[in-house]
Amino acid sequence: MTERVQKILSQWGIASRRQAEQMILEGRVRLNGAIAELGQKADPDLDQVEVDGQVIYPQDRPEFLYLLLNKPVGVVTTCHDPQDRRTVLELLPEDLRQGQGLHPIGRLDVESTGALLLTNDGALTHYLTHPRHHIAKTYDVEVVGQLSSSALRQWREGVMLDDRKTLPATVNILNRNSSGTLLRVILREGRNRQIRRIAEQLGYPVVRLHRIAIGDVLLQPPSKSTLRPGQYRSLEKFEIRLLKQGMTLPERLPAQMKEQRR
Repeated sequence: MTERVQKILSQWGIASRRQAEQMILEGRVRLNGAIAELGQKADPDLDQVEVDGQVIYPQDRPEFLYLLLNKPVGVVTTCHDPQDRRTVLELLPEDLRQGQGLHPIGRLDVESTGALLLTNDGALTHYLTHPRHHIAKTYDVEVVGQLSSSALRQWREGVMLDDRKTLPATVNILNRNSSGTLLRVILREGRNRQIRRIAEQLGYPVVRLHRIAIGDVLLQPPSKSTLRPGQYRSLEKFEIRLLKQGMTLPERLPAQMKEQRR
């Protein structure tokens, strides 16, 4: 699978994405013997990538890592933040922050909390974030006010956002009280701040948004101890299989090749 050269260098732990871009601009990176250009793509299993005259071999790539993090409020889902806010990578120990190529899969906005996957497996990232795959994500959402039957029906059937209707969603009421409604929402698409924007549009602003599952991977499975905000754990092998079960052979191939080398 082809990736941008700066992304390959980042995933292989050579440099951060930002540092890799600078290295390319400085002419320190070559692709198949020619100086690489920013944005150029390569297949690390077929193309030769050099950094400062040294060839980078696929077998030198760090082992694949798959982490599940309970993202706390106030932390941004990115590897580097221009505004110098705390990032999800800063919640990890130093040996995982550097040289591993870890990056978050998808996003949770700064006010939202809960399940966030981090990996250095680019094929899995591509699969889980590609719109055509419709990976389900489950949220507990508290909104202001008593959600009406008509608003609930609209949300389930889809509403117009950015001149395009959202996909049908699973929306169920878990609890009501005098100030608001607690919902369980399952989305199969990931537009920017989608739940917050829909709720606002329907007249029920979000008070709290907490993601509890990505696909079949649960933030708090019954057999595991509670992950407190800011804590993480490695995924079990069966959880990785669950995430990859819809991938086609070409999408799986880079990971399989890596496993065969071990």
